[in-house]
Amino acid sequence: MKKKQLEEEYNDCWIYILLLTTLTILIQSIKSYKFQLMGSYIGYNIFLIPGTYFLTNYICKKYDYKKAMAAIAISAVIFVGFIVTMEFAMGKGLVLSNLLGDFFGYVVSQIVNLTIYVFLLNNTRSPYALVYLNYLFSLVIYYMIYTLMYLYQVIQDGYWNKYFITIGIEILICLPIAYIDKQIKRGR
Repeated sequence: MKKKQLEEEYNDCWIYILLLTTLTILIQSIKSYKFQLMGSYIGYNIFLIPGTYFLTNYICKKYDYKKAMAAIAISAVIFVGFIVTMEFAMGKGLVLSNLLGDFFGYVVSQIVNLTIYVFLLNNTRSPYALVYLNYLFSLVIYYMIYTLMYLYQVIQDGYWNKYFITIGIEILICLPIAYIDKQIKRGR
């Protein structure tokens, strides 16, 4: 009998799922480190949040929708486990509103991002402008849900200034991400 005529293709999707999970944990870890811009303190994690959407879209484009949804689910569950473990290790009480704001903001915005992205892949040529707008819309959804969970912060004076600065910086970060995304070929 001949050698296997069809070599099994190595499925390296788990590497990207692990990378997405690690990135979500890193985002949570550096959330408390801030820099000052225009009188507002902005967390360094804003530079990494657009990357989570890119990784999810990359998994979807290279593998498929189911693998991307699995990546979102796995990263979200491990993300929650990390938060609970760290709160316990630090001797702090778990604040449910903090956990829910991060969790639902991440999961819902990722699902919205992925749904629009799949629509763009299947029904358009995925023009740069639409891919870019999808990234921006996903960020707006993330911060909208995050804000709803942390509604008490909206009353503070500097909240809206911080909100618009954060979105502005991430708009600039999404420009090269959308360009790179456009260059990736679909499928393996």
